[in-house]
Amino acid sequence: MASKPPQSDPVQDAPEVSPPPHAAAGLPGIGHSLRTAQQQMGVRRAALTLLRVNQKDGFDCPGCAWPEPEHRHTAEFCENGAKAVAEEATLRRVTPAFFAEHSVADLAERSGYWLGQQGRLTHPLYLPEGAEHYEPVSWERAFAIVAEELNALGSPDEAVFYTSGRTSNEAAFLYQLFVREFGTNNLPDCSNMCHESSGSALTETLGVGKGSVLLEDLYRADLIIVAGQNPGTNHPRMLTALEKAKASGARIITVNPLPEAGMERFKNPQTPKGLMRGTALTDLFLQIRIGGDQALFRLLNRLLLDTEGGVDREFVREHTHGYEEFAAVARSADWDETLTATGLERGAIEEALRMVLASRRTVVCWAMGLTQHKHSVPTIREVVNLLLLRGAIGRPGAGVCPVRGHSNVQGDRTMGIFERPAPAFLDALEREFGFAPPRAHGYDVVRAIRALRDGDAKVFLAMGGNFVSASPDTEVTEAAMRRARLTVHVSTKLNRSHVVTGARALILPTLGRTERDLQAHGEQFVTVEDSMGMVHASRGRLAPAGPELLSEPAIVCRLARAVLGGRSNTPWEEFADDYATVRDRIARVVPGFEDFNARIARPGGFTLPHAPRDERRFPTATGKANFTAAPVEHPRVPAGRLLLQTLRSHDQYNTTVYGLDDRYRGIRNGRRVVLVHPEDARALGFADGSYVDLVSEWRDGVDRRAPGFRVVHYPTARGCAAAYYPETNVLVPLDSTADTSNTPASKSVVVRLEPPTTA
Repeated sequence: MASKPPQSDPVQDAPEVSPPPHAAAGLPGIGHSLRTAQQQMGVRRAALTLLRVNQKDGFDCPGCAWPEPEHRHTAEFCENGAKAVAEEATLRRVTPAFFAEHSVADLAERSGYWLGQQGRLTHPLYLPEGAEHYEPVSWERAFAIVAEELNALGSPDEAVFYTSGRTSNEAAFLYQLFVREFGTNNLPDCSNMCHESSGSALTETLGVGKGSVLLEDLYRADLIIVAGQNPGTNHPRMLTALEKAKASGARIITVNPLPEAGMERFKNPQTPKGLMRGTALTDLFLQIRIGGDQALFRLLNRLLLDTEGGVDREFVREHTHGYEEFAAVARSADWDETLTATGLERGAIEEALRMVLASRRTVVCWAMGLTQHKHSVPTIREVVNLLLLRGAIGRPGAGVCPVRGHSNVQGDRTMGIFERPAPAFLDALEREFGFAPPRAHGYDVVRAIRALRDGDAKVFLAMGGNFVSASPDTEVTEAAMRRARLTVHVSTKLNRSHVVTGARALILPTLGRTERDLQAHGEQFVTVEDSMGMVHASRGRLAPAGPELLSEPAIVCRLARAVLGGRSNTPWEEFADDYATVRDRIARVVPGFEDFNARIARPGGFTLPHAPRDERRFPTATGKANFTAAPVEHPRVPAGRLLLQTLRSHDQYNTTVYGLDDRYRGIRNGRRVVLVHPEDARALGFADGSYVDLVSEWRDGVDRRAPGFRVVHYPTARGCAAAYYPETNVLVPLDSTADTSNTPASKSVVVRLEPPTTA
């Protein structure tokens, strides 16, 4: 039997701390998965639902974007995937009676955890100007309110249209089509806050802003470098792929400021050996200082240049541009500077070099630990330089592997959710739909917040997500949202963004991945693209959480008709009735989706083309893969300060908090903890278990404060600290962003620790 939601917020003022474990998954993972599923869904519903996750005839997990293997387990999900499914398929409901009982002011005092635990939204809701409570509203009236506000704007560019990575390909394509027919490219998305740096670097160097490997390449690799990523929590099914690679002879280098249980040993719950003993994954752990990765890869590249046989001369000659300029700069890489930037021992770097030289097939995987710094784009370019030197692009078992976070974040970008669309995409859209799309670039996330803050944007509409909690500089972001005339959120569950509103607000409840989608032309399915460019179908089977729910494509189509009216010749009603008609249009607009409906009907879907991987063709400005030679950067931290990275707990997915524990780091019953090396903590005068305020320092001179954090003595890299977001997003200045990509620099926050200002 499912349990009821919590009535009050749990107390988090005394987190319990124990030594972190040195292995991930195993029997504890099974237990936590089943317990969460039972609490949210009950036993029978949990079993029926979980057995459909990531199956070829089932639904795509609403969690991460890690791909599925060709041959799937009966239980093709991880612990955090089970939690994500349980929260969506929960039997708990948030009805209009809930909002009659709780004012917006009351809800604004609750934690994000408490809000999310209340269950699924069931009715469209409206907060009139000056009102204290959301009230139920008809769909027709809700769409009319949005149309009224949008059509009253002085310019379409005064509206912002955000997209979460949960949104399907069909909904994303329709959404960007609606927004561009309305007249703007203001299409920020969650990529702006995570892998925008990857896309920027890879597009410039390889010509395609996506990873170049498939699962089979990991299995065939000689060496896998996992840099700035914690698969055990953020992409747990990746551990299975790493285990299989190890069984085939691969070696693994882990580059991270923190030791992570999942990369130490993986206890695969699918096998007897895994449950008993597990597999040691990491062969070499480089415990790097935060932000030292560019310096590390630059020195490795210098050493490759200096080593006989270190460079694949034929590949460099035939397929690359800029080698001589790069080599001249790389040869100046300095050992002393690198050791200072990285905090590593010389012997460890020399061992990493030996492993690279011994590998003909090398894959480099990375995530936010590389993408959320000021110098993230040149860091990723330096990773590409290493692979180019080794001829490891377009070779089976080798390549770049940026591991995406949300389940369709890559697909949304492919479908045109981008504030800086390529002219070729807009040309195709114009040919297909007969209107002139806007050509001026729109707002990304950071620029959208500035526009709302400054009054240049007046309406905010989000297709999924939790924008307020995901964004940097929390106080600035919340004040900016409150300046809007109207805020609108298409959501499955309650979150912080629903209680930080404009003058008026709407919540539009939508179907989840797990639910059956019945339209006028029968039962529908949607599609998603995973982190490796595989496109496949997703079919929900559960009855919707309530009869009032609409699908995301239906919401977009009805909204588009309400806003655009007779100005649009697009057959929105036809699209809402039959998603196959949407896929027919995608096939004519988006390269790689030709004959979309026929190909998606095949079990498992299809792989999108990738020119560098498939044919060693590089669609860059030079027509070749580009070496680059940016100056080496690394964060400089004043004495008495630490460099903080924000991260997830194991009981968390993005901004969704499933629970208050992080068992892989030994934390229970609380999230307001800061992990600090014991010697750093003692030098600053803070014992383990003491409480501090975290205060960030930035060139604007503003003290941004996150109060009441328990100090945990932890084996981080020296001079570094770590704490969970979204609680620490308040410390990240809005203007502290990566060069080129404009991604918030959430992994490079200079902080000082102060005695708490409150008891």
